Amino acid sequence: MDSNFTSRPQKLGSEDVDKQSQARLVLHNDEVNTFDYVMETLVDICDHSMTQAEQCATITHYKGKCEVRSGSLSEMRELRYKLISRGLKASIDN
Repeated sequence: MDSNFTSRPQKLGSEDVDKQSQARLVLHNDEVNTFDYVMETLVDICDHSMTQAEQCATITHYKGKCEVRSGSLSEMRELRYKLISRGLKASIDN
């Protein structure tokens, strides 16, 4: 019998399960909001530092989108709602 063969499937560790349950909040570029407004909103809603907010706004501007936060799906839904209510475009990737 091959020594690399196991007769039982391995259980997923808690680390693997955590990665699977993580949702990603993605900010999308728009032609309406200013950099300053986007940065202020990311600081207020996503608890970003001003530096983090500036980096996310810049990436979003040049690449069209940027992951701004990750966490549980329910938490990301709440944050997405808050971003959208402030006029930003956001989605959730699983």
